[in-house]
Amino acid sequence: MQVSQETKPRWERRKDARPQELLAAALNQFVERGYAGTRLEDVAKSAGVSKGTLYLYFANKEELFKAVVRENIVHPIGEAELEAAQHDGPSGALLRAILLKWWHQICATPLAGITKLMLSEGNHFPELAQFYNEEVVARGNRLIASVLVRGIERGEFHPVDPLVMTPVLVAPVLMLMMWTHAYMPDCGMPPIDPDTFMATFTEVSLRGLEVQRT
Repeated sequence: MQVSQETKPRWERRKDARPQELLAAALNQFVERGYAGTRLEDVAKSAGVSKGTLYLYFANKEELFKAVVRENIVHPIGEAELEAAQHDGPSGALLRAILLKWWHQICATPLAGITKLMLSEGNHFPELAQFYNEEVVARGNRLIASVLVRGIERGEFHPVDPLVMTPVLVAPVLMLMMWTHAYMPDCGMPPIDPDTFMATFTEVSLRGLEVQRT
């Protein structure tokens, strides 16, 4: 009797999807338990495979974590870099799009837990911290700085120092992420609507950056 596709065991039915299932399970474990608290056997169990199967794809927890970051955070940065290279419109519109995409694709999602993880545990795992700083933080900062340089060279932005202005733009988004995901103690502030915050923040920032045409 031929076994139907629907009745095949999970580990036979979705071989091609297995690495993605492992990455999704690992993301959930890292966000929920932190890096130190995540165990590979729990990741494998959550993905519906054996621990041995996980080792077919990832040599150890460090490599699994790097794969999660590259798939979910580094890859979107690469897409944003490509969009920036192909953009032929105003630099202000490009900067707004990059900041909002960063918020909606990363900071407003469970991926924000990876940033929290690095802030809280990075000093205990220097190799992971170096990896994250090189492939995420530095690369993201270079992207924003390149848009600032583009706007300055085109006469659209005031001649600010990109190395100073980049963290000025990054810091409020990170702060909003911590407020939104309750990574900070209650400081007595009223609830903040993230979309309103981002709209206001980008509008005020661009007004300060853009050269007003008369």
